[in-house]
Amino acid sequence: MERRNGFPADAPPLVPSLAMAVRALRGATTVDADTPEQIRERVKALMVALYERNALENDQVISVLVTATPDLRTFHPSTAAREFGLDDVPILGAQELGVEGMVGRCIRVMLHVESDQPRSALQHVFLEGAAALRPDLATD
Repeated sequence: MERRNGFPADAPPLVPSLAMAVRALRGATTVDADTPEQIRERVKALMVALYERNALENDQVISVLVTATPDLRTFHPSTAAREFGLDDVPILGAQELGVEGMVGRCIRVMLHVESDQPRSALQHVFLEGAAALRPDLATD
């Protein structure tokens, strides 16, 4: 039997030719106070900005990683992301390392999305005090 890359020559391709690329979209924000209300408000603003600037819809989102600095303890930011309508999307929350000199009260998100946009066309969003993380991409 003739083989191609270890598979039978007549096997269908592993990746359909019409598949969209998976892209990682980054965003971050900070809160002025560690309160559930402010965390919800700022995460919502971050998600709105990511969605609007990248013309995203919930069906494009594959998974979300949400991190927070150790000084945020009153409310989990991944819950705020879930409240954005991502009920059926896997969301993983984690705590950032407590590194000296880091931006405090900071929430970061990374969305894995299906997109036909080239990576260079993605608009990452850095709001509030998180603009200091990537001044070249700051969107305040």
